[in-house]
Amino acid sequence: MRNWKSALITLGVTFILGLGSIHATQSNGNRNGDAWITREVGHQLITVPWYSVFDILKYNVNGNVVTLSGAVVNSATKEDAESSVKHVEGVEKVINQIEVLPPSPMDEQIRRAEYRAIYSQANLSRYGVGNLQSIHIIVKNGHVSLEGDVDNQQDKDAATLYAKSVPNVFSVDNNLIVRGSK
Repeated sequence: MRNWKSALITLGVTFILGLGSIHATQSNGNRNGDAWITREVGHQLITVPWYSVFDILKYNVNGNVVTLSGAVVNSATKEDAESSVKHVEGVEKVINQIEVLPPSPMDEQIRRAEYRAIYSQANLSRYGVGNLQSIHIIVKNGHVSLEGDVDNQQDKDAATLYAKSVPNVFSVDNNLIVRGSK
């Protein structure tokens, strides 16, 4: 009973985040299968300390090899992500390609402004509820990338519009995925 509840919670949280390629399939007790490893890696990544709306962690599972990618503000987040994934049963190798974003006062200012511009809007504020926001704001050298997922195309377009309204931003790439269109 306990395993069933924890699996349901893990699947629910991972579905909300849209991390990786998570499918709600059972592994029929095969704890080393790709589906099981994929679920566990996703669960481990969302529990990484200091993982925030300004970071994006992505991964790919190929057999027993996990490749991590994305971008983080803090190097400790990169190290913690790799460390937590290494401990997943069945994972033999972790390739860590997570980029640590360069420190920049201007980028920090843009991150805060982007957060306010996006999450203060009535139509997008629901994506910021709780600890795990579904729209991630990645800023590197004045260039903004929106990552994560939204419910519909209108919200994706609105996020782009609000992100482009922030001063001192050179470009905005909207990589948001509309749920249900994966």
